[in-house]
Amino acid sequence: MRRIISSLMQPAATMGMLLLNAGWLAHISPDAGTTPLTGDAMGDRDSLLHEPGYGLLIEDTLIQSVAPSEELMDEHAPSAKLSGGTSPTSLGQHSGHDVFDLAGRAVVPGLVDAHTHLLWAGDRSHEASLRRQGYSYHQIAEMGGGIAFTVRCTRDATQDELVSEGEHRLRLAMDHGTTFIEAKSGYGLDTKSELALLEAADTLAKSTASPPMRHTWLGAHATPPSEEGDGRTEESRRAAYVDEMLAEQLPAVLDQGIADSVDVFCEPGWFTVEETEEICRAGADGGLQVRLHVDEFEEGGGAALAAELRARTADHAAWSDSEGRASCARVGTLQGFLPGTPHVLGSDHWPPIRECLDNRWPWTLASDFNPNCDSLSLPFSAHLAVTHCGVDSLEALVACTRNAASGMDHPRGLQTGTLRSAAAASLNILPGDQVDGWIQDSGESPFIATLVEGRWHRSL
Repeated sequence: MRRIISSLMQPAATMGMLLLNAGWLAHISPDAGTTPLTGDAMGDRDSLLHEPGYGLLIEDTLIQSVAPSEELMDEHAPSAKLSGGTSPTSLGQHSGHDVFDLAGRAVVPGLVDAHTHLLWAGDRSHEASLRRQGYSYHQIAEMGGGIAFTVRCTRDATQDELVSEGEHRLRLAMDHGTTFIEAKSGYGLDTKSELALLEAADTLAKSTASPPMRHTWLGAHATPPSEEGDGRTEESRRAAYVDEMLAEQLPAVLDQGIADSVDVFCEPGWFTVEETEEICRAGADGGLQVRLHVDEFEEGGGAALAAELRARTADHAAWSDSEGRASCARVGTLQGFLPGTPHVLGSDHWPPIRECLDNRWPWTLASDFNPNCDSLSLPFSAHLAVTHCGVDSLEALVACTRNAASGMDHPRGLQTGTLRSAAAASLNILPGDQVDGWIQDSGESPFIATLVEGRWHRSL
């Protein structure tokens, strides 16, 4: 079954709600903490799942209780009776609560996408042909493609166009179960355009139809496209841009007050470890948290720097050495793996997630939505991790929920990524009774309904 009854899908908030008679329910909350799970704890079904028959009491934006359905009915809807049917159905209002019989459908937390490049303009689909011809990511950039191409298109886009495209993308993300998302700038690469991208993201975040969002300034995504006849070396152009960011762009971003994090593409051929440190320390001095792109194409010391800076995340980390990974774990820096990226680049070098599991190092999964990796489906990212990285579906779910949430502070301080009392009422309902079904469909959303902080999201 791919569609649930229309009353369940209406995007209207309710004061009180009872979801009863669930199948397996992934609460992902073996303790009262919010720290990331690691190692064997990520796949411990006995401690992470409730058996079929549980339900949830929801009031406003929060979960009030997760308990056996009979207990919830006796206390909050004694006049309600389960339908006995095979499809989810509304049981009407009882004692001030909208009551639904889930008919044994599995429930998982709302997904948390902690690494997206949400806003940009332009079409780089032609680069797939160049990659098939053997050109590398760096070579395509040197040919005028890559980030520089997107920057030119994004600078030409109007604010209304960016917001409109962002609305469409956020609907796609929520259609695929995302209920909390991070959005980076990084395709403006000058003060005016970077501020415009952050402003567009803030406009989206203030919409009642959007999921909660965190904003990251990624001015150091690449060196801006050069003008014809510039004559400067790449190194001198990059150094001048770093100076510009520190003197002009970062102060303007701090004054704007939208970004809560700073990010840098720390990679040989992009920004050096020294440049990255300088930018991040300046951002941190201004009150920004640190998030980093590191070691995507080769080991360049990025993970070690992330640990030194106590960054919230060290993302990509595909080639980081074990010493750098261990350093991240010691200081609480999450390794954020983005399997969609090697997939679209045709790489056979997949993130070494098993090493993290074996060593009890905390890690997450994210979509890395961008002009090259044009997918906002976290279930698809998890599908790639399961099929290529030796990850269990429950381990992947933990990485996309509790673990990802531990690296992003909710704008209103709510707990996300778990289904327990006092957490945000954000969840996904599956068409079957098993939680593993959340990564089985690589071509469409695996969910029949999604709740975002107490509000039903309508599927497209």
